[in-house]
Amino acid sequence: MTYFFQLLITGVSIGCVYALAALGFVLIYKSSRVINFAQGELLAIGAFTVYGLTAWAGLNIWLSLLIALALSFLFGLVIERTFLRPMIGEPIISVIMVTIGLASLLSGLVFFTPFGTLNSRFPRFLPQQPLEFAGLIIRWEQLVGVAITIIFLTVLVWFFTRSTLGIAMRAVADDQLASLSVGVSVERVFGIAWAAAGISATAAGFVVGSLSSLGFGSLTAIGLKVFPVVILGGLDSIAGAVVGGIIIGVLEQFATGYLDAYIPGGGTGDVFPFVVLIIILLIKPHGLFGTEEIERV
Repeated sequence: MTYFFQLLITGVSIGCVYALAALGFVLIYKSSRVINFAQGELLAIGAFTVYGLTAWAGLNIWLSLLIALALSFLFGLVIERTFLRPMIGEPIISVIMVTIGLASLLSGLVFFTPFGTLNSRFPRFLPQQPLEFAGLIIRWEQLVGVAITIIFLTVLVWFFTRSTLGIAMRAVADDQLASLSVGVSVERVFGIAWAAAGISATAAGFVVGSLSSLGFGSLTAIGLKVFPVVILGGLDSIAGAVVGGIIIGVLEQFATGYLDAYIPGGGTGDVFPFVVLIIILLIKPHGLFGTEEIERV
C-alpha cells in the first residue's frame, strides 16, 4: 500500500506539470478555437530562460522565474502579432497549420543555441531533505509544483469569471462576429490568450526543471502529453485541464510502476496516456468537463 501511495504522490506532481502546460493550450482554444501545436516548444523556451538567468547570469532563481514569466508574456504577444494575427478570419485548419510550422521554427531556433544540446538541471534552491510521513517520501519540489498549479488555477478561474477581459475572451470564443459588433477587440483577446499561454508554459517548464533534468526533447515531449490531458478534461475547460493533467500523471505512474515489470522493454507509461485519449474520444469526445455543443440544421 505504501508503494501505491508513493506512486500516487509522484503522479500528482507530474500531473501538475501536464496541467500547467494544458492550461496554456486551453486558454488559446477557449478564446480562438485554435489548437496550438507549439505548446511544448514554448514550455522548453520558458524552462531554458529560467535556467540561463539562474545558472549563467547568476540571478536568484525566484527572480529568474519572475523575469522569465514577464519575457514569456511578451514573447506570446510577439508570436500572436507576427504569426497569428494575419490569420484572423482564415479557416481554422489554416491557423492550426501555422502553429505546426511555428513549432518547427522554434525547434530549429533552439538548436542554434547552447540549449539545443543542454542536459542539466536548475541549481538546488529547495531543502534536499524530503518530508517523510507514514513511510512516504515527499520532495519539496513536488510541493512547489502543486502550489504553483493551485495558484494558476485560482487566478485563471477568477480571471474568466470576474474580470471584464476574461468575460470578453469567453464571448470571442463563442462568436467572434457578435463580439466585434458589441465592441470587443478580438485582436486584443487573441494576444492576451497567447501571452497567458506563454506564462503557463514557463511555469510548467520551471516545475519540470525543479523535478528533473532539462533536455529539449523531453521538454517538448510534454507538449504531446497535453493532448490526452485536454481531451480527457475538455478542450475548453480550465478545471478540466487540471483534473485531466493529474489523472493522466497518476495513470502514467501506475502503468510504469505496475505494468513495466511484465512488458519487455517497459515504456507503458509513455503509451498509456494515448490509450486513455482513444478511449475518451470513443465514449465521451467532449471530455469530462468540456462544453457539448449542439448544432441545429
